[in-house]
Amino acid sequence: MPISWLTVLQTVPWAEVIKAAPQIADGARKLWSTVARKPAAPALQGPEENPQVPAAESRLEALEGRVAELEEAVAVLHEQMLASSELIKALADQNTQLVQRVEANRRRVTGLLIATMLLALAAAGGWGFVLLGAPE
Repeated sequence: MPISWLTVLQTVPWAEVIKAAPQIADGARKLWSTVARKPAAPALQGPEENPQVPAAESRLEALEGRVAELEEAVAVLHEQMLASSELIKALADQNTQLVQRVEANRRRVTGLLIATMLLALAAAGGWGFVLLGAPE
């Protein structure tokens, strides 16, 4: 049996969500500022070649190749981390706006419900007055 959206929305503790939204947004901003301040991994400079050690030359080249690959991988990961943290920050900001709008809509609906109930009571009182007849 599928759960209706109304049931899901009623089970959400909106007061807690609204209370936690600024903390989530602040956490995302802190994450973004921390990640954005970190510089990309600096490129490691290989040691100067020494012509006196030809046997170790192939090992050194292999190690330099691995270091270069690792530097590229770290740079790519750093870019992905920056993009991810920027996305998290944007989502947290959107979440904050969404929660504020939901809260505003909740207040409007509550006000409309009260107004509708008052109008229904007034209309019921008016109809009772008409049905019972006006006192003469």
